Amino acid sequence: MKRFMKSLVGKTTLFVLCVASVCAAVFGVILLVASYTSDRHLLKLFGGTLTYIPQSTVILCIAGFIVLAIASFIMLMYSAGRRPGSDELAPGFTENIPYDVMTAGLAVIAVFTVTVADRLGNSKLRAVSAVILIAAGISVVLGMCMTAASRLKQKTFFSKLFLRRICIWIKDLVCWIGRGILRFGRFLAYTIRRIPLVPKTTLVIVAAVAIELFLMLTYRQYRGSIQVGYVLLCWFIEKLILCPLILYVAISIKNLKKGGEALASGDYSYVTDTSRMLGDLKQHGENLNNIAVGMNRAVEDRLKSERMKTELITNVSHDIKTPLTSIINYAALIGEGKCDESQMKEYSEVLVRQSDKLKKLIEDLVEASKASTGNIEIIPAQCDASVFITQAAGEFEEKLRGSELVLITKLPEKELRINVDGRRMWRIFDNLLNNICKYSQPGTRVYLSLEESDKNAVFTFKNTSREPLDMTEAELMERFTRGDASRNTEGNGLGLSIAKSLTDLQGGSMNISVDGDLFKVVLAFPLIDF
Repeated sequence: MKRFMKSLVGKTTLFVLCVASVCAAVFGVILLVASYTSDRHLLKLFGGTLTYIPQSTVILCIAGFIVLAIASFIMLMYSAGRRPGSDELAPGFTENIPYDVMTAGLAVIAVFTVTVADRLGNSKLRAVSAVILIAAGISVVLGMCMTAASRLKQKTFFSKLFLRRICIWIKDLVCWIGRGILRFGRFLAYTIRRIPLVPKTTLVIVAAVAIELFLMLTYRQYRGSIQVGYVLLCWFIEKLILCPLILYVAISIKNLKKGGEALASGDYSYVTDTSRMLGDLKQHGENLNNIAVGMNRAVEDRLKSERMKTELITNVSHDIKTPLTSIINYAALIGEGKCDESQMKEYSEVLVRQSDKLKKLIEDLVEASKASTGNIEIIPAQCDASVFITQAAGEFEEKLRGSELVLITKLPEKELRINVDGRRMWRIFDNLLNNICKYSQPGTRVYLSLEESDKNAVFTFKNTSREPLDMTEAELMERFTRGDASRNTEGNGLGLSIAKSLTDLQGGSMNISVDGDLFKVVLAFPLIDF
């Protein structure tokens, strides 16, 4: 049955059946109206024979034809756009024509046809033409419903409307005109902003004078018909515009003056209100505010620099004084000659240990100074980034075990090559892992991983701090800053500063993050293609 409805014969049969049943129902309604109203014209049209059919029979026939029309219409709508033997939709030859264009064309043809038929003089000919027009109209409407159903099934009904294309063209035209106006407005505003204040003021004055001159010439030309009130009205309008403008400029200059006086007196917290200013006045107010912000930042940076200098001197003095005091004291004991051989050996060991500590401190100071100023020679070479983690794991295995730490490494599956100085890279790893050994909580894990991220080889060091880290990342990066505020542990607090400087010199980046007791260092170096 479905295959028959999708075939051309089936569609034609359903189409004819639907049209015939609708026509029969229409004529039945006309006959029923004629029998009820006793319309002589309609009785004459039906020849007087059909008018004697019982009304109940006519009503039953009309209902049957309506049911038949609805059933055939539903089957036609189902088969519209389909082909026998396939469930896929297939567009017809009329579906490339926009639906609204087709509807408008058929409407014009229908109006023209009805007008011509209405002008026929013969009544019988007019009746026959009316019957033909009704059948043709029903057929056209049914065909339009079929093509509409087919287009709705294929979701092309609205996309192929000509009215939609016109709306899109109008929208594009309006957008194009709007963009042109916006560009012109931006160009005009940019041009006005580029004009200096004095020439801009001159232009405003010239424009005002030109308007006044025009009004005077107009009054002179029409003075016979225009009274003095015209001049007074123009004068009033001009002053109505100029007076508020002059007051606005005066108030803005007063606010700018207050801002300048506040800066001159050292009040850098004063903010000039520029919300109601325009043009150069607003720009000048923003410049004053930016100066205040810059001065505040400069003062804060200077205070911070002074504080850092004081702390630096204190820390350097403490770190140098401690081993130097031990050296002086034990040297004095040895010089007195009141110690036996075992004590002599012990004092000598202390002297050697404190001398090495002082020597390392001085070497670190020199290296930190060179690294921060860029005076260290960097000899970059291509190398596999995984080598540094493997080497670090081997070199620090015993030291980490002695600190009761467990090292967990994670390496990528593929080779990541970077262009760095191997000797400087090892110094970075040495400093970071030494810090981990000194400041990590015993019995915890240390994570050292390498991965690729955004075309960078990223090294990540993670450990759990033994002491509470109550300082910021920036403070940890400062020289002579240690993980313990009491400064009782071994070291001088230069490790992170040296590592940061060496990383920057090799084109990498070093970031520190603190989350509770978790201490994390991330090194990133650009990857190279090989």
